Amino acid sequence: MSQTQVLSFKDFATDQEVRWCPGCGDYSILKAVQRALADTGASAENTVFVSGIGCSSRLPYYVETYGFHTIHGRAPAVATGVKLANPELDVWLVTGDGDGLSIGGNHLLHVLRRNVNMNILLFNNEIYGLTKGQYSPTSREGTRSPTSPDGSFDNPVIPGSFALGAGASFIARGIDIDQKGLPLLLADAQAHQGTAFIEILQNCIVYNKDVFDDVVAKKQAKETQVQVVHGQPLIYGKDEDKGLRLNTQTLALESVTLGNGITEADLLVHDETNPIIAALLVALAPPMPTAMGIIHRVEKPVFDQAYWEHKPTQRSAKVRDLLRTGNMLDRRNEVSPR
Repeated sequence: MSQTQVLSFKDFATDQEVRWCPGCGDYSILKAVQRALADTGASAENTVFVSGIGCSSRLPYYVETYGFHTIHGRAPAVATGVKLANPELDVWLVTGDGDGLSIGGNHLLHVLRRNVNMNILLFNNEIYGLTKGQYSPTSREGTRSPTSPDGSFDNPVIPGSFALGAGASFIARGIDIDQKGLPLLLADAQAHQGTAFIEILQNCIVYNKDVFDDVVAKKQAKETQVQVVHGQPLIYGKDEDKGLRLNTQTLALESVTLGNGITEADLLVHDETNPIIAALLVALAPPMPTAMGIIHRVEKPVFDQAYWEHKPTQRSAKVRDLLRTGNMLDRRNEVSPR
């Protein structure tokens, strides 16, 4: 396929039967991914999707690019290897709240802190879907499941807080069914130099149906979400009559209604380069509005660029020499004792 050929989102669909439960939010995410690839002018031969294990991790089968369906929690390690081996590739890592934040938590932490140039899509449905509905690291307290029949009493992980703590240079949050906003968010992630971490609120229709309704339900979305835009005050509400103000006594965000002496000048202005603001925004949860959009974005040294700046030809030569030395056990007499 020619790199100069203009592709549509349909060109990124494969001939594989898409096998998720009817009504699963993954269908919408897949469509958004395909749209984003087309919108950014991606080429199939230079794009790679790497996934771990879980419902989300079937996505590489359904995108007409290269792909690896790897092992549980280890997709970040494989994706890092792909990027280091061929830095020209556009690497996308697909994971879920179980795969990425439980067994794969350590691997996810290191790819974020290293700032490897790739895009990480974390499908968060607050449940283990593929293994039939056990509670996950992001499940809310009280979640009833086969492994928590009386309700989970674990303190849930906040994916954005985890990413921020690991030093992520790009953190965003989107919604599975947002076919207008999610492709744009993915395109912004693809343009970022470094690791772009996108949490996607995803509806598991079978084991955790409508768990995000208190945030994403269309009739009340303008009241339950705040769309964050760099340099703009944090305003939300159906009539855009509400906003978020920093309480200087508690150093916490509080919701206020505009009017009666409160103006836009009193509201916090979003600064995507400020990690303190990011920490406040990623932790917002009902009854406060949930932050959507690019929450944090900064420029930092990129790991794979630094890797290739450190004499890669010499490193390759050493590897070739090592491979050609033969069996070291057969050459013990040639090795000088220390």
